[in-house]
Amino acid sequence: MSERVGDDDFADILAQVRRFIRDDVVPRENEIMAADRIPDDLRAAAAEMGLFGYAIPAEWGGLGLDLRQDVELAMEFGYTTLALRSMFGTNNGIAGQVLVNYGTDEQKKQWLERIASGDVVASFALTEPGAGSNPAGLRTRARRDGDGWVLDGQKRFITNAPVADLFIAFARTRDAATDSPGIAVFLVPADAAGVGVGPKDAKMGQEGAWTADVHFDDVRVPASALVGGAEEVGYRAAMSSLARGRVHIAALAVGSAQRALDESVAYAAANTQGGVPIGDHQLVQAMLADQYTGVAAGRALVRYAAAAYDTGADRRIAPSAAKLFCTEMAGRVADLAVQVHGGTGYMREVPVERIYRDVRLLRLYEGTSEIQRLIIGGGLLRGQRKS
Repeated sequence: MSERVGDDDFADILAQVRRFIRDDVVPRENEIMAADRIPDDLRAAAAEMGLFGYAIPAEWGGLGLDLRQDVELAMEFGYTTLALRSMFGTNNGIAGQVLVNYGTDEQKKQWLERIASGDVVASFALTEPGAGSNPAGLRTRARRDGDGWVLDGQKRFITNAPVADLFIAFARTRDAATDSPGIAVFLVPADAAGVGVGPKDAKMGQEGAWTADVHFDDVRVPASALVGGAEEVGYRAAMSSLARGRVHIAALAVGSAQRALDESVAYAAANTQGGVPIGDHQLVQAMLADQYTGVAAGRALVRYAAAAYDTGADRRIAPSAAKLFCTEMAGRVADLAVQVHGGTGYMREVPVERIYRDVRLLRLYEGTSEIQRLIIGGGLLRGQRKS
């Protein structure tokens, strides 16, 4: 386990990220939205700051931040267009953590330093047309062939697929049984023969965050591509990466909600109806109060869940609770932000209009709100039965 980055050093990192977001990215949000891409200079700046590897251990070229520190950065990333975070999010999160926690020494040596630097973009290829929040329905198959494996199947909504260099691809090696889900995970280079990436998805929001379908047609990989060198690693790797990712997504939601609140307060203070600032009206103040309370509660829950994850006290129920509450809260806060702005809030290039569309996805990925409720409720009951 890498040594934790000290509080003073982390304060400097956090301040640098905050300046980058507020000074460099926020003024260019409409440019990013119109072009549907992150400008090259912002990508280069993010890489220079170490943002492609902030959660990768220092021994592999990353910053080595733990989840408590990760969520503080994520709340800053959420303050602007979520496409920025999406650019390096999978390297640090659901894709990179599979290698950090389950990869062999050789696999880490081959990939992690290049992932941390941003030279390699890693994609987490789990979701399929018939298997989203619950991987049990996975249909992509991997079969042994000599001393290697052959993969066949289709993945859907894969973040960064159009620019990926490496797919962390989950595939079924055998039918599920009571003692094993039968799911393994493989390292598949994007340029491997038989790998196909579909056109960029056209989405409701998050312009600049690219997703696409990925097809594996008789894709041959060597035995060394099996993560951890063992088939049973796959399901555990998926579940642990998703649990960690849920806390991160919850923190992103808090950041987006904070931005929506700030925009609402500024608008209510400065804009008038009937000669008085709309913020003087008690019903507008009530909306601001509800927004603030939701953001404050979400921030506290995110920090609690991150601490519980880092100490190992709770890596299942608390992450799901944080993800459920914070992403639902962000949706409510964004909706109120549009209401505070009135007709202006429905106009393109007004920040709250973009936020309203951007945050809707947060309730879907890394497991829908419905899946989080099942995890929380089922986990509580199992805990009771054990006691």
